[in-house]
Amino acid sequence: MPVRGIRGAIVCAANTDSDILSATTDCLSAILKENSVVISDIASVFFSVTPDLNAAFPAAAARAMGLAHTPLLCLNEIDVPGGLARCIRILVHVNTVVPQSAIQHVYLGDAKQLRPDHNV
Repeated sequence: MPVRGIRGAIVCAANTDSDILSATTDCLSAILKENSVVISDIASVFFSVTPDLNAAFPAAAARAMGLAHTPLLCLNEIDVPGGLARCIRILVHVNTVVPQSAIQHVYLGDAKQLRPDHNV
């Protein structure tokens, strides 16, 4: 079965444990819902955060959502001058027969400006 990538992003209100976990849950939930993904079909998930977010690991939100056996990785986003602050980006690798062209990428809130062509 092919593996497809599903992208998403969201901006946190603040660099707090609760804001990071809440924003991650909101975005990851939307990605899974919009693409009808079940947890057992997820191969892995990468989370990147801008350097101004360090109060929590976004992967902790995924674990709380039931991704107990899914490989998860948290990374720092490149610190590009003028880049979007307090941003969590997510890349979900899914085992699916759905063609890549039918995948629904999810950009929420202020992160919509990153990909205006892929907004839910």
